[in-house]
Amino acid sequence: MEEGTPGGEGGAPAPVETTDDKKIVHTYPLVKTCDMPEEMWTEVMELIVTGCEKFSSNYELASKLIKQGLDQRFGPPWNIVVGEAYGFEITYLVGSLMLMYTGGNIACICWKAP
Repeated sequence: MEEGTPGGEGGAPAPVETTDDKKIVHTYPLVKTCDMPEEMWTEVMELIVTGCEKFSSNYELASKLIKQGLDQRFGPPWNIVVGEAYGFEITYLVGSLMLMYTGGNIACICWKAP
C-alpha cells in the first residue's frame, strides 16, 4: 500500500491500494446465488448455459428458450432476465431462485413468483 491523501483516521494519510485494472473474464458458469435443490440446480444451470451460448447476441431469444425449458420441466410460470449491467429486486418462491453469470459478462436470473 502507498500513502495517499489526508483523510484517514485521526488525520493520518488514508491508505491507497494500487492494483492492475485487469478485467477478469470467467469462461465457466459462475453461480452467484441459488436456493434450489441440487438436482434442479444442475438442470437449470445447463439450460441457462445452453440458451446463452446458442443466442449469445440476442438476450431476448435466450431468455425465451430458457423460460420454455423451465416451464416444461418444472411447471410454469418462470421469470427470466438475461443481459448485462442490470439490477433487480424481486419476490420469489423459496427454492426457485438462481443468479448466475456465463460467457464472462452475461448475467441470468431466473425465479418463480409467489
